[in-house]
Amino acid sequence: MSIWTSLIAVIGTLGGAATASLMQQRSARADRTEQRVRELRQQRLEAVTGLSAALADHRRAMWLREQARLSGGDWEAARAASHETRAAITAPMTALVLLAPSLTGAARTAADATYALRDADTPAALEAGRTAAISAVEDLVKQASDLF
Repeated sequence: MSIWTSLIAVIGTLGGAATASLMQQRSARADRTEQRVRELRQQRLEAVTGLSAALADHRRAMWLREQARLSGGDWEAARAASHETRAAITAPMTALVLLAPSLTGAARTAADATYALRDADTPAALEAGRTAAISAVEDLVKQASDLF
């Protein structure tokens, strides 16, 4: 009888250890999944904020450039600055497209609206383009907030 008692105790111990191990693995997997979700959310947030900031910088540079051009002033320095700010859009745009593909349309619309400031032929058209570019970035941010 003592052999049966010992055998049952060993089987119970092994079963308990196996169950505990499975529960630990499941818990660790859930923790890793939760961590990956948090990291992806953070990366998406950084991509949206980075792109929004780059678009704002470029919008400002284009505003100054086109104001100088429309007024007949020297706009070469402003033109060079706008080339730098436009180039700064590439990295956050690429990150956003890769991390949140559903925002690609809104991101491209915001970028295109900002780039369109270059085509202004009057100060009023420049202001309208600026307003449209701001609105497009706000739409991107709204869509991002819905996604996140």
